[in-house]
Amino acid sequence: MKSGKIENSFYWIAAILGLVLDQVTKYLAVHYLKGFRSLPLVEGVFHFTYATNTGAAFSLFSGQIDWLKWVSLIVTLALIVLGIFSKTLNRWEQVGYGCILAGAAGNGIDRFVAGYVVDFIDVRVIRFAIFNIADVFINIGLICLAIAVFTASKLNPKN
Repeated sequence: MKSGKIENSFYWIAAILGLVLDQVTKYLAVHYLKGFRSLPLVEGVFHFTYATNTGAAFSLFSGQIDWLKWVSLIVTLALIVLGIFSKTLNRWEQVGYGCILAGAAGNGIDRFVAGYVVDFIDVRVIRFAIFNIADVFINIGLICLAIAVFTASKLNPKN
């Protein structure tokens, strides 16, 4: 810390906000959606559908929960170390890595506690996989990191 300022504050705000939102929405999904087959918000377009996933995104590696929970833990710990020790992250990188930390930790908690990840966001208009807030934060994080790469290359053009 320098002069009372928290290093990488955008990183920690994104990580904590994302993790809390993920865990609260999963709690609500388990307690209020589990008994429903599907709860349409906009019929045929956007539904809340309770689902469990023992794999990764798009059910890749389905049933590999033991391996995936350790991957989640390693990624989470590596990102925590990055947030603590990195002095050179710009705001886009801070938000990007913080969002990815939130997603990895959120889905990792599910894998360790329940043995599966809770999914509930069902966008039917594009026939997409059912997903959760942790997945949303991972994707937002990747977009932020892409923006960081593109803006850095514009700011520091090669001679």
